Formats: sequence, structure tokens, C-alpha cells
Amino acid sequence: MLVKQRIRPLSHSENAKHIDLAVPNQRRLSINLARTQVEIEEAQRLRYKVFAEEMGAQLLGTGGLDVDGFDQYCDHLIVRDSDTNQVIGTYRILSPSAANEAGGYYSAGEFDLSRLSHLFDRTVEVGRACVHQNYRNGGTITMLWAGLAKYMQIHNYEYMIGCGSVSMYDGGHAAASLYTKLADDYLSPLEYRVFPRNPLLNPALRTDMQVACPPLIKGYLRLGAYICGEPAWDPYFNTADMLVMLPLSKINPRYAAHFLK
Repeated sequence: MLVKQRIRPLSHSENAKHIDLAVPNQRRLSINLARTQVEIEEAQRLRYKVFAEEMGAQLLGTGGLDVDGFDQYCDHLIVRDSDTNQVIGTYRILSPSAANEAGGYYSAGEFDLSRLSHLFDRTVEVGRACVHQNYRNGGTITMLWAGLAKYMQIHNYEYMIGCGSVSMYDGGHAAASLYTKLADDYLSPLEYRVFPRNPLLNPALRTDMQVACPPLIKGYLRLGAYICGEPAWDPYFNTADMLVMLPLSKINPRYAAHFLK
């Protein structure tokens, strides 16, 4: 069933988060937060195209839109081609207050987040990240991350969490191997550890394969993110999801000057 979207009226204090985040580059792209239901649906249409049509995900939305119950509580960051007016990239953002209103974070459906609960008042959850296939380059991703960083700075949030996904095309061997490799260098301290509700790892999966890290997860790790524990299997997207956490204070100095202006 298509979930009706609710556009929350902006209070005076919230107006700041809807500033234009325009950052032009060679393709004349701009980035901002969706202000209307029409703009949210543009993001949902792109998500459907990428997740359902390209990746084969089983989505709840209808009419060519990827819609779930969290969308109505989220802010939607969109990158637009200024020449064609097409939305070509998106992220959705769930703030701490919106998470309370929604009954929790999306990732709590996949992981036990109990050890992070004392950080929730400073934690933003990001997800449903996707980019149109004709714009999958470093420039588009950089714009999305710059928009996220500005959003967090405006509101003085400290932590960003989200699920980094790995394809289950081979039944999970590649995902298990990648997690085993990354855990050596990027596993979070014990106090930030989460636990999958639908664990992926089992003795039947190989953990010794040479696997390329998906670009989004690689980007998070370069910025300074942790992987907060073992992956969970998401049957709707048929992916292995790892909970990634990025404290703003831990951002790699190489990138801090670029994103945190």
C-alpha cells in the first residue's frame, strides 16, 4: 500500500535546514533538501528505478515509487541536474527528534542498537542512498556527503549511522569475506557494537575470498567511519547490511577541510 506522505510545517528554527546547498560542478548540479511532496516523490521515483528495476529489490511502494513508513518523518536530500531539472541523486535523513516520532531508527529493525542508545539525541540516520546510473561518479557522491555534513553542522549533531549494503548475489560468501577483511581494521570499539537480528554469518559461508569493497562503504571508511558489528541479511533487498557509524569528530583530516566548512 502506498503510504501517504506528510510534509511537516517548518518552525522558525527548522527553516535553517532548508537552505539551498547549491554546489555547482562541471555538469551543473545542485543539491538541496526537498521542500514539497512533488520533490519527495522525485526522490522516491529514483530510488525505485535503482533499487527495484536495477537491483531487483522487493519494495512496498507502487506506481514506480519506493515508499515506506519512514519517508514521512525524514528529510530528503536531492541532487538535481540544473540543465534537465532531473533528480539524479538522493539520501534520506532521519533526525533524532524525527526518529522519536517514528518510533525509532530504521536500522533498529535490522540490529539491536542498545549500546548506541545513549548517543541517540546526537545521532542522525542516513539511508536509501542512490545515484542515477549516468551520474555515478565521485562528484555526485561528494555533493551528497557535503550536504549531509552541512545538515549535521547546522543542527550540531555528532554521529551519523546507516546501513552499508553488500550484494548477496552468491548467497553471502562475498559479503562474509568482506566483513571478515574489514573487521580487522575498521571494527568499532565494544561500546559501539550492534547485533544483527537476522545474522548473515554462519559456518557454511566462505570468509577468505578476495572481494572489492562497494564504493559507498569504502567512502565511509575513508572518512573515518566504524563498522559496528556483524552484518545482517535484508531479505527485501537481498543484501548483507553492515551498520556504519561516523562520528564527526573522527573524520579524516584530509576530508574535514573539504566537508566541514
